[in-house]
Amino acid sequence: MASPSTRAPLADRIEELLAPGGPLPIVAAGDPVLRAGTARYDGELDPALLARFVEALRVTMLAAPGVGLAAPQVGVELRIAVIEDPAPVPEEVRLARGRVPLPFRVLVNPSYEPVGSARVGFFEGCLSVPGYQAVVARPAEVRLTGEDEQGRPLDEVFAGWPARIVQHETDHLDGLLYLDQAEPRSLSANQAVLERWTQPTPQEAARALNFELP
Repeated sequence: MASPSTRAPLADRIEELLAPGGPLPIVAAGDPVLRAGTARYDGELDPALLARFVEALRVTMLAAPGVGLAAPQVGVELRIAVIEDPAPVPEEVRLARGRVPLPFRVLVNPSYEPVGSARVGFFEGCLSVPGYQAVVARPAEVRLTGEDEQGRPLDEVFAGWPARIVQHETDHLDGLLYLDQAEPRSLSANQAVLERWTQPTPQEAARALNFELP
């Protein structure tokens, strides 16, 4: 448990961040906070402030819109992220990507490990890297451990698109961006993705842009 002397500065910063109300500013790639990694959350915020911060993360994520948001993306170096995906996609996309609805979740001090050796590659974007997407090969299934916002333990296996979301947001907490693992030749502007690469899988993009899929 952090001492009061270490809690106050962080709590004050978060109070200032929340003061204007509404969605929070999202930090863009190039800001050191996205590369610094995060401190384990150990009760630095009182329950009411933690609840307000979590709600602000959710509001910001939905307004962006996105399916996940990590604390460093709003400038806070705590190991906290939120995820939620209503998955409003066509059936063929759902089947190809395993994109199923993911209810709102708060991840506190999360970590993950692969389950099995299968890897899958799909286009991925990030609210902190606006305007672009790239194909990232990730484990198809992962085991997530950590806690929720109430301090209750999490130990759950995720597959398909929920597994990708979990990995993407947890990576943010380790100072990683999806571009660190992306296939460089797949990097595409959002407009190019909309015009060319909306297929359920990136196989056509891999052929045209000359990169390999797992």
